[in-house]
Amino acid sequence: MVISLALSTAPMSTTIISATRRSQVSQPKAKKVKPENKRPTTTSTSGFSGRTTKELTWKCVEGCGACCKIAKDFAFATPDEIFDNPDDVELYRSMIGDDGWCINYNKSTRKCSIYSDRPYFCRVEPEVFKSLYGIEEKKFNKEAVSCCIDTIKTIYGPGSKELDNFNRAIRSSPSSS
Repeated sequence: MVISLALSTAPMSTTIISATRRSQVSQPKAKKVKPENKRPTTTSTSGFSGRTTKELTWKCVEGCGACCKIAKDFAFATPDEIFDNPDDVELYRSMIGDDGWCINYNKSTRKCSIYSDRPYFCRVEPEVFKSLYGIEEKKFNKEAVSCCIDTIKTIYGPGSKELDNFNRAIRSSPSSS
């Protein structure tokens, strides 16, 4: 995912920005604030049968790192399209290595070297999605899952083990059914 979407305890950074498609960025943005750490919630929904089911809960999968490939192609939003604060644009751009991967991402271990101190935009959290993309908390899991799937497919391919691992993780989450 791209630029920082992180809620998990997995020791690697996740990035919301690169996972966001241009069409998602056109939503009105809320004022940027650094969010507090908060675990994602699962929303129950009722279908035609009247049964209550729980939506998939976003979960970071250790050893993926797709969101750490922060230089994306034209289909993904640019830092200028996502951030209102020029300092965030500058910080984001300073993190892009020559190969397009975040300079803090260790490709051999597939872990972030600054995970506990990563920027707010490298965190997959409802508050980050709200501040950057205007996505309400009740839609967080759906949007985060969608961003991850798009990014993993772009980086590793639709038949990749990373996508299989992600799909398995979100379906086996205790809070999803």
